[in-house]
Amino acid sequence: MLAMAEKSTDYEHDITYYATDSRLTEPSDGKRYEWRKMVERSKELGRPLTEEEAEEFRVE
Repeated sequence: MLAMAEKSTDYEHDITYYATDSRLTEPSDGKRYEWRKMVERSKELGRPLTEEEAEEFRVE
């Protein structure tokens, strides 16, 4: 049997290291998109959409 070191369970340190300003995501830019249609197009193409392709699904 292999000897394994116990993994640290200090998750608080991990979160505070990456969330330096208490946000876990970027602030919204106010743009809205038809996400379900975007996901379907991405699946059809087999790759993420480019910025130009994503703009086709933007809701004004």
